Amino acid sequence: MSEEEYQHIKVEKNEEGNYAVISINRPDKLNALQVLTVKEIYEALEKFELDSNVRCVVLRGTKDYTKKPAFSSGADLSASFGPGVKPNIPIHMSIAMQMRHRYYDLIEAFPKPLIAAVDGYAFGGGCELTLVCDLVIASKRSFFGFPEIARGIFPANGGTQRMAQHIGLARTTKMIYFGERVDAQTMYDWGYVAFLAEEGDEFEKLVDEKASTLGHSATTSLTVIKKCLKYGTQVAIPIGLQFEQLGFGVNSSAGDVKEGITAFLRRKEPDYKGY
Repeated sequence: MSEEEYQHIKVEKNEEGNYAVISINRPDKLNALQVLTVKEIYEALEKFELDSNVRCVVLRGTKDYTKKPAFSSGADLSASFGPGVKPNIPIHMSIAMQMRHRYYDLIEAFPKPLIAAVDGYAFGGGCELTLVCDLVIASKRSFFGFPEIARGIFPANGGTQRMAQHIGLARTTKMIYFGERVDAQTMYDWGYVAFLAEEGDEFEKLVDEKASTLGHSATTSLTVIKKCLKYGTQVAIPIGLQFEQLGFGVNSSAGDVKEGITAFLRRKEPDYKGY
């Protein structure tokens, strides 16, 4: 595995080099998030945007936990909101949240498949981080939730907006109003978690299997599919269908299309090269 140094995350590639793993690496804080954490996640993703070898990225909590397993326990409440931000001035706080939104939005806009591999807690800002990923793979010991109400605050990193799109307004309202922890099995039953496994080797094997599958897929096609799903579904269907039509045209010029069709006709496995 190759690795690059950051303060709050670790970045590695699998042996084949066709998918990358970004691990939130703050084990003593249950991988609690600061602005720097999400900024580093975005910066790491940015380096993979045009990397033709990396077709997929896995976002997870560090395997080397010291307290309890956690994807992320949420915002680091002991951290400052940033230089010059004064907590007692409403407009300062609004601008501080705008900065956080900016990084969450940029992470969501990453053009390749982004998998949230959740083993343990995914609370508050951590749960919101899974919301900007494309797929969630969870271990059965995982929990999702928004505990902010107990601190007199609320999930303002997109939690009130994005979660309702996934599991419905009533379930989201219940989670946020009462700060409920929802287990991974329930989130799977609700359709939020895409794949579920026992913790340990079974979970790790599943994450590698799904990331490797996407790592061998046609990159341009995945990018077009992601944009149609992420943005085409936010507008009226006739406009979304325009996304599909234009996306189909863009994808048709990709080398991977010729490779895929030729491989099918020759009854062999395609060897996609990416962008």
